[in-house]
Amino acid sequence: MSVELTPGAIGILFSGSQVNNPVLQLLSLRRISSSTGPNRFRLMMSDGQHSSTSFLLVSQLNNLAEENILEPYCVCMLKKTLTNTLADGRRIVVVIALEILQSAEETEGKIGSPTPYGTDDGSPENSGSSTLVSSSAAAPGPSNESSSTEYSPPRGSGRGFVGTSPMKASPMMASPMKASPMKTSPMMASPMKASPMKASPMETSTMMASPMKASPMKTSPMTASPMKFSPMKATSSSPGSSTKVMPIETLHPYQSRWTIRARVTNKSQIRTWSNSRGDGHLFSFDIVDESGEIRVTAFNKEVDKFFPLVEQGKVYYISKATLKVANKQYTTVKNEYEMSLNAQSSIVLCDDSQGVPALHCDFVPIAELENRENDAIVDVIGVCKSAEDVCRITTKTSREVSKRALSLIDTTGKVVTVTLWGKEAEKFDGSEQPVVAIKGARVSDFGGRSLSASFSSTVTVNPDMPEAFRLRAWYDEDGFALNSQSLTSTWSGSSGMKINWKTLSDVKDESMGQGEKADYFSCVATLLFTRKDSCLYQSCPSADCKKKVIDQQNGMYRCEKCNKEFPNFKYRLILFANLADFGDNQWVTCFQETAEVLLGHTAETLGELKDTDETAFDEVFQKASFTKHIFKSRVKLETYNDESRVKVTVIEVQPLDHREYSRRLLSNIRTLSSCTRDESFQTAAW
Repeated sequence: MSVELTPGAIGILFSGSQVNNPVLQLLSLRRISSSTGPNRFRLMMSDGQHSSTSFLLVSQLNNLAEENILEPYCVCMLKKTLTNTLADGRRIVVVIALEILQSAEETEGKIGSPTPYGTDDGSPENSGSSTLVSSSAAAPGPSNESSSTEYSPPRGSGRGFVGTSPMKASPMMASPMKASPMKTSPMMASPMKASPMKASPMETSTMMASPMKASPMKTSPMTASPMKFSPMKATSSSPGSSTKVMPIETLHPYQSRWTIRARVTNKSQIRTWSNSRGDGHLFSFDIVDESGEIRVTAFNKEVDKFFPLVEQGKVYYISKATLKVANKQYTTVKNEYEMSLNAQSSIVLCDDSQGVPALHCDFVPIAELENRENDAIVDVIGVCKSAEDVCRITTKTSREVSKRALSLIDTTGKVVTVTLWGKEAEKFDGSEQPVVAIKGARVSDFGGRSLSASFSSTVTVNPDMPEAFRLRAWYDEDGFALNSQSLTSTWSGSSGMKINWKTLSDVKDESMGQGEKADYFSCVATLLFTRKDSCLYQSCPSADCKKKVIDQQNGMYRCEKCNKEFPNFKYRLILFANLADFGDNQWVTCFQETAEVLLGHTAETLGELKDTDETAFDEVFQKASFTKHIFKSRVKLETYNDESRVKVTVIEVQPLDHREYSRRLLSNIRTLSSCTRDESFQTAAW
């Protein structure tokens, strides 16, 4: 199989321009060991005309070299590259994606007669300046030969891409010395001119230093240095290269200089942490441009510097941040990398926001959520058909948060329940059935298929985007009257009950809660018995703390968690109750919110009654006994002191509408009867 290389591709790549899938040949590769990260591989590539060793393989493709898939003389197509200018002016090409078109065995040797790139022109890859090259080309004899043979060894023998090549250092050191009138004696000049390596700089230095003979004090040695006029320095210091705006999708940890222009789509609050290494605080924000998105995080001093500056919805120029591989445990942003701000980072407000999108979403139709894995991160957009009232719940860490459930529908005719948390839940207004776009929602298998908009998700009401306009027009025209189907087993507004529910005997027979994750179920049950003696405890009065306090017997109450003493406390409820239906009974745990609903009184009221009127306190529990409710519960197998038991926690209590409940029972009976008749017909047919 004959494969043609892309002539001139190396020159175009090192000029900073793009080449569409260039085909190059690998001549050699060398491992670069690193004590702080993965090993790297430096490649020598050829386009048939020129060759260069300034190609670097991304560490994600190291397996190609380690498994001998990428071998010398194989032919490759570079599908994605990144040209980077180093601090000393040299350029490297980072190979991000490639395809091997022809193996080394099929190629059978080097293609063409490539010469090292940069030895026959003034390209940035040349180890010397353009003045040096032209002088060398004009010089006779050995000087001309040395300029064409000394290119490869200095670059190939360096340790990575951070050193300065010997040829580059030679004019820097020799030229200022020769420009000085005190150093132009024949004794000094003769040995330098006799050296093939120093012949070119000497010729250039003499040409640059000639004006100094007329006025030695007027021109400094540094001004006379040929390095001043090196094309590499002029390129790296030019405004176009230092402030060139790059797309987010092209950012890579191997770049040293870049600037992006992006819009802030989401900004977190300042959060604190404390561990064995100390305390600190951080905040993060998500940015987007036409090509993609990325998460930016600031720590400690950078929080104080940048938090007041960054505003959601505005566009900024961002540069000099640190790029690293993203930790997907803490971000839902669809980017392989994330940024960390440092002391040198720059964030400048951009007045021109034209062309920068407000949100970068890859919307998934609601009907396709059934095919998505649990805990997958998706973007969705839909019309809010209904929204529940906001409520307060207590998390496992004893922290109270706000919660609100929405029902979203799109053009597929499917409905999904989305849960909003925190401030998003509190400020949401669904009275006018707005279009809601959610970026970074988490898929859950709770109740079929549902979504949760976490604190890192972005919720936008009536977004300014084509998808929202099309959805609004569809819903106002036909969608509102559509007989939709919900993917989530939600509480029905008409019946007040859950669609797929279990009996208490089903919970035991089906071994619910004994898997890796907790199971959820709803049942209609009667409250038989409550342990009222231990249902109340004195807790810390702090807003974010629910720990039990210790009576100091001096009018003060101590919280071990807060490490403080308070003159008062708050009563809190943990109610252990026994529920029963027609088939079985079950002990359950009800925390503050569900216990208050079940008993019909707040914890503070019950605490006062217990302290002042024991009879009234007992009547509250007697009145609650033998009442029937719909219990939405969580069941999970837990182990304590080497003893495993199934724990059922009530997470919501709903009143029972007996009329609607009876209708549903009749509907279930009719369904079972029709199934029985079908089985009878099939048996008779057999």
